[in-house]
Amino acid sequence: MTGWLGSAPELDTLEPGTRSRLAGLHPADMGAGTTLFRPGDSVQGYVIVLEGRIDVHLTGATGRDILLYSVAPGQSCIQSTMGLLGADDYTAEAVTAMPSRVVMLPREMFLNLIETSPEFRKLVFHAFATRFQSMMQLLEKVSFMRVESRLAERLLAEAGTQDTLRITQAALATQVGTAREVVSRRLETWARKGWVATGRGTVTLLDRPALESILRTQT
Repeated sequence: MTGWLGSAPELDTLEPGTRSRLAGLHPADMGAGTTLFRPGDSVQGYVIVLEGRIDVHLTGATGRDILLYSVAPGQSCIQSTMGLLGADDYTAEAVTAMPSRVVMLPREMFLNLIETSPEFRKLVFHAFATRFQSMMQLLEKVSFMRVESRLAERLLAEAGTQDTLRITQAALATQVGTAREVVSRRLETWARKGWVATGRGTVTLLDRPALESILRTQT
């Protein structure tokens, strides 16, 4: 019986002995809004997300948040990996964005598997490299893309094939790395132009080509 391992196909390449050790761990179900760690907390283990999503935020001295990255099934938390390998505390906050199911590998097991399991080591470092690359892309966007471009990109990405997003302006501000007031002003301007419509906790895309044009002309 594979137990929860059947919900983590990224672990299929691990050695039988490693999989047997992991199978003894027990998943935890967490409701939306559960805090997994805060700045200053010591790193207790390596999180594997089976269902749901965990958002990792960084809060500045002014109190403004920025979404560093999200951890979905098959993805890694760079904060946890760095903390486990470097013995550093967390510098960001992780909160479940929706009901989630996770498995925590204790620090001792993680470090032992890094030493003894080539396949586990390869998986962790590959996931770390992928996550680090996405962090560099975020840094590039925040440094060189205008707020209008970042907001338009986020709206289009979040909407997918849907026209209406259920998201607050505060959450959008966190995701694009700016203040809520800035997002509010941009959305009001776009609403007057007929590009979007805003409601309580919703944004409806009315003119996708107009938003896409921002990405082409304002990066």
